[in-house]
Amino acid sequence: MKRTVFLLITACWFLAVSYAQDYVISGSVVDVNGEKATDVVVLLLNKEGAEVQRAVTKSGMFGKGSFEFEKVLPGEYTIQIDAAEAGVASVPVTVIKTDVTDINIKLSPKPAEPKVTEQAPENPVPQEEQVTKDKDYIINELSFEVKKMASEIKNLNSELEDLKALSKMWVNPLSIYSKEIILKNGSTVFGKIVFQDEKSLKVETLVGYLIIDRDNVVRIVDNVVTEEQQEYVPEQIRDSYSPPPMPKLAEPKYTSTNPAERQADKKISANCVLVGNIKENKDKQGNIIFSGEVKNIGGRRADFVKIDFVFRKNWSGETKTLTTFVRGTYQTFESGITTDASLLPGAVGTFELYVPHSFGNFIGYSYVIDWEEYE
Repeated sequence: MKRTVFLLITACWFLAVSYAQDYVISGSVVDVNGEKATDVVVLLLNKEGAEVQRAVTKSGMFGKGSFEFEKVLPGEYTIQIDAAEAGVASVPVTVIKTDVTDINIKLSPKPAEPKVTEQAPENPVPQEEQVTKDKDYIINELSFEVKKMASEIKNLNSELEDLKALSKMWVNPLSIYSKEIILKNGSTVFGKIVFQDEKSLKVETLVGYLIIDRDNVVRIVDNVVTEEQQEYVPEQIRDSYSPPPMPKLAEPKYTSTNPAERQADKKISANCVLVGNIKENKDKQGNIIFSGEVKNIGGRRADFVKIDFVFRKNWSGETKTLTTFVRGTYQTFESGITTDASLLPGAVGTFELYVPHSFGNFIGYSYVIDWEEYE
């Protein structure tokens, strides 16, 4: 009896061990061209479709394209491969009581994905209404693009005008500075006189402020340039063309003292200079009025103080001269002549020059202060 029970227990144990044994599934994969497929992921799925194991086909010299699953329990499985462009495969495998080896799997081309056709809307928009909407959209887009391009063109024009202004400023300084200061050493300074006295001038120029000794100044030309009034110069000679020089005006005449004595002692002579700038105004009829002040910084009385204006009519050198006397103090001479154009030492007199509209246009002018001295 005991022996029978022992044999029964041994048989049950052996049967349980035999059913609990695991197995191996192995094989190889080739692509659609029959070549060994390497580095391809191979999945082992159970009958419910859940992944049990995965392997990758070998790429070495030995066992190229092969795969292997270990410790597989008995049951029904599916080997599934999805290698994208290389192909796909799905092979059923059943494991009972032995290893499943030498499975040759050939990949098949991946089927093309079905095209999804758009379903017509339940409430289709009428064709005429759709065309109208499309036209409105296109018009709005074109209008936006036109406004954008107009803004860009406006910005480019502004930048171009700035570049032209900078170029014009360096080529022709008279476009922003009307004063042309001619020095004794032959050089010319273009700028704006911001301050002056009997000894020096402070001039604003393109390169900054300059302090110029008055003794070094030969003449100050106040140019009035208007582009519409400029004389046309051919482009072929524009770079080399220079306007004719202004006529040289006579130096102030002195009648009461010997020139040699005056040169020896300038402190006792009269010396009239411009105070500030010459103002230029135009009335409603187009007449121009030049005005300013003259000061006698010398040590003697200046008589018949006047200012000679030489107007440059065009670049060809045509000029016209106008003269105005300074309104100063009254002086009666031994001859009985009385004048109001005398300036005592340190006195300031005003002047005005009336240029009628009939005088015509001019592109610039120069001036010189002239006076005489009597005992």
